[in-house]
Amino acid sequence: MPGRADTIFMIATTTTQQHGIADLVRQRIERGGERLWRFEDFGDLPFTAVAQALSRLTRNDQLERLSKGTYYRSRQTSFGKSRPNPAAIQQLASRQKSMFPSGIAAANLLGFTTQNPQRRELATSGLSLPRKLVGADTIIRARRPEAWSRLNQTDAALLDFLRHGGRTSELSPSDTIRRVKKLLSESGRLERLLKVADTEPPRVRAILGALGEQLGSSGRQIGRLRGSLNPLSRFDFGLLAGLSNARSWYAKECR
Repeated sequence: MPGRADTIFMIATTTTQQHGIADLVRQRIERGGERLWRFEDFGDLPFTAVAQALSRLTRNDQLERLSKGTYYRSRQTSFGKSRPNPAAIQQLASRQKSMFPSGIAAANLLGFTTQNPQRRELATSGLSLPRKLVGADTIIRARRPEAWSRLNQTDAALLDFLRHGGRTSELSPSDTIRRVKKLLSESGRLERLLKVADTEPPRVRAILGALGEQLGSSGRQIGRLRGSLNPLSRFDFGLLAGLSNARSWYAKECR
């Protein structure tokens, strides 16, 4: 058992080490200038000591905490303190959670519209995204299936487009259908979307089934989708109601 003197010596040594690490963290941040900082930027130092140092610098107004484990070192400008670069913030947010364009942003990416949304729209799996990372005005459509994390931006944007029934398209209904088919025919995209179709709402499964049937998808995949639907239900296909087989996939009648 260590004696009282040994205990005091150990506490003093630990405190000295923590002060040394805090000074090292501060020096790195000061040399780094205006930028984002994360715990991983100090991977060669003890995590607890780094966390305490960053917390102390935040309390002293030398750093701004944007989200858990993410800090920003600003610089003074003629208009006040600088703000984080939006592109860097969005890239950082996408590293924390899978993010995909939604709504008009998704339609723009896919070539259905030339419009850009006044407010940024994002879809993500999980509950939410830190507002300081994505912007206070950003529209966040959370709780997308975890399966979306396996998709690329275009695949997820197309699923989002189908969830909206194609209503974000500026094209005519017939041209919208033609473009959807073209996109689904590219590089095995239909097969990838069919693999995650079980996690989608029934209406999206019905639309995917109708499209897959027209594009010649395997009978087994089509049968699985059809079997997942309630034949007594009727679904709003939106602009995709013009599919020739929409009614056989329980689409509501067009009015």
